[in-house]
Order: sequence, then C-alpha cells, then structure tokens
Amino acid sequence: MSKAVIFDLDGTLIDSRKDLAASVNFMRASYGLEPLTLDTVCRFIGNGVHKLVERSLKDTGVEMEDAVLRMKQIYLEHLTDETELYPGVRPGLKTLCDAGVVCGVITNKPEEAAVTLLENLGIDGYFKEIMGGEGDFPLKPAPDALLYFVRKYATDFSNSWMIGDHYTDMEAGRRAGLKRCWAAYGFGDPQQEKYDYKANSFAEFVDKCLID
Repeated sequence: MSKAVIFDLDGTLIDSRKDLAASVNFMRASYGLEPLTLDTVCRFIGNGVHKLVERSLKDTGVEMEDAVLRMKQIYLEHLTDETELYPGVRPGLKTLCDAGVVCGVITNKPEEAAVTLLENLGIDGYFKEIMGGEGDFPLKPAPDALLYFVRKYATDFSNSWMIGDHYTDMEAGRRAGLKRCWAAYGFGDPQQEKYDYKANSFAEFVDKCLID
C-alpha cells in the first residue's frame, strides 16, 4: 500500500497572513470599523471563514451572514497579492510525488479559494485532491475528510502523515490514525495536541517523510 501525506494549507504550504489580514480589514472597513493588527488576525485563523469573521467582528453588532459573504468575495479578490509558498515547498512536493507519495490538501479555507490559490501558485498539479471547507465533510478537527482521502487512494494509515500548523490538524490526524507533523514554521498553535514530529522547515518534513 502507498503512503499518503495530507497537507494543511495556511501556515503549512503558504504564508497567507498578510492577505488574510488585509481582507479582514477591508471587510471591517466596509462596516466603518477600524483595522485589526496582523497578530490579532493571525490568532483568529484556523477554524474556517465563519469563525474568522465571527472573531474579527466580536461585539460589533454586525450581521454575520452578510459579513461572511463580504469576506469571501473580498478574499477571492486578494488571494495572492502577498501570499507566497514557504521555502522548499515546490521542490519538496516534486520530491514526494516522484517517490510515489500520494499528496492531498485538506483545509478549513473555503474550497473555491483553496483551489484557485493553489492554481495561481502553480502547485495544484501535485495533489490528488484539494478539499476545502463547505464541501462534503465537516471542518477539521473532524477526521472525516482525512479518512475519506486515505481510504480512496488505498494508502497505508500507519505510514501516512497529516502535516499542519494548528491544533485542528493535529487532532484530525490523531483521530484518523495518521502520524502527525507540526509545521513549527507556520503561524498556528498546536495547543495541547501531541504530534509525532516537529518540522522547522518544509524540507525537514520531506526528509522525515521519505525515511519513515
């Protein structure tokens, strides 16, 4: 059976902090609200667009459904203004695929944004599937999407990985029975979740994945 690697997106493959923060502040400005700092917005990322908007508009009285729609549209217009791949991602993905590793992306970001972003960055072809929020499965930390991916591609659970920077990734990987790598170079928080390996760079994870 083949080995799978399931990647989170924000904070794992891409550094998207500036575009996410800018989009949040464009959305806030449309309601006449002052901007939030980059660090503040970063603390709100990881649980999907609804939670990002909810946290970004706490105690403002803004209607959430309208705000989420605005945020989605604004972000689609600013996906790759400043977003970039982390160092080593492009060659690392090629190395994994050349070695026969089955790669996929499972993110809590809305799927349209995730697919478009990876296409714009030119790495979408490395992935068997790009699965985002608001699709057929609940958001991470639910393990459903991970289980679906590994079963679909007949991969080995015990030798496959979930890599991400946030506790949602580590919990989803644990509940799916996968090995977990915490992307310590990202901007998420593992909280109390345990992991099998801590990667300080993308290349470090690739090396670990190929020898295990």
